[in-house]
Amino acid sequence: MNELAWLLVVATGTAVGLAVGLRWGRRHPEPVAPTAAPPGPTLADLLQRVVRSSGSGIAVLSRTGEVVLRNPRAVDLGVVPGERADARAWAACQQVLATGAATEVDLAPLDRRGREPSAVLAHVRPLGDGYTVVEAEDTSEAVRLEATRRDFVANVSHELKTPVGAVGLLAEAVLDAADDPVEVHRFASKILKESTRLAALVTELIALSRLTGAERLPELAAVEIDDVVRDALARCRLSAEAAGIEIAVDAPSGLTVDGDRTLLVTALSNLVENAIAYSPREASVSVSRRRTGDWVEIAVTDRGIGIAPEHQTRVFERFFRVDPARSRATGGTGLGLAIVKHVLANHGGEVRLWSSRGTGSTFTMRLPARGAVPHDQRTGRTLDAVSGSPAAFPGRAS
Repeated sequence: MNELAWLLVVATGTAVGLAVGLRWGRRHPEPVAPTAAPPGPTLADLLQRVVRSSGSGIAVLSRTGEVVLRNPRAVDLGVVPGERADARAWAACQQVLATGAATEVDLAPLDRRGREPSAVLAHVRPLGDGYTVVEAEDTSEAVRLEATRRDFVANVSHELKTPVGAVGLLAEAVLDAADDPVEVHRFASKILKESTRLAALVTELIALSRLTGAERLPELAAVEIDDVVRDALARCRLSAEAAGIEIAVDAPSGLTVDGDRTLLVTALSNLVENAIAYSPREASVSVSRRRTGDWVEIAVTDRGIGIAPEHQTRVFERFFRVDPARSRATGGTGLGLAIVKHVLANHGGEVRLWSSRGTGSTFTMRLPARGAVPHDQRTGRTLDAVSGSPAAFPGRAS
């Protein structure tokens, strides 16, 4: 066999061998070693993640005061305002190292002008080996609620004390004037007036506690706005006649909202009673209704004394009175507008106020129209009770 023939035989054999090998490889593939899974986070990594994601401000300090660990929240709350811990926190850590007992420390900002949070409480605990941990919480809301509760209790005590004391004194006067029918009638009339005011105060306190407490509101149902206006005006008819006030009402609208009819009637009647109380005799009060986009609006306008700008943000506070003497003279409790605010908030609505001294005021109840869920165009969230925006009803300057 010559050289050329030998090379042809070798080449042919190689080609056949490769073909057979490829076919065998397809039928019997070699097992592939599994790819190793990437290693998971270590326990130290997980602990770091927990500390960083915590809603509390956490900082670990050494015996010398060095901050060996902190999370971003600790910086926000002022536990570690810079490279070193707050002086009050470090003093508490030294006390814990000396005694071995956990303690609390107030880390509220020393300069509270425009500072948030306004109240911070930190718990300091020993970790052993000369280390301590400072865990801080933002307690601004709890402090605010406690201050509100104290003010409310003080106001309620004062408001109840006035009619109760008056009833007692008038009862003594009746006893002293038992032989004088004219005086007995006069003092008895005053007792009736004070007891009526006391009953109204207690009733409104109960209503307000239900609106702001944990008690569940009734199921919301379709409510005709025209029915709400009619019932509210029926409640206020006697007050308007006694004050010589004419109430002007626009034509029925046929508007409907989802709500609790009794609460909405209470809110609107409170606004009308308020307008009557602060209007001069022989003046007029107007009630109008309309739909604006997804909102149904009911406006109550008076031509009374108006509200100063500095008071307009406070008129919805409990027991706040623009003119305390006038409110007590008219039998006001100081809770009517607070009830209005909470009724509207619980319905997903809001109450707005426009007022000018010497011109009058417009209070506007705004409720989501039936089937609509309006949102604040600025924030995109469902609106809560607010105040301070001008009412945009015909005949009212804005």
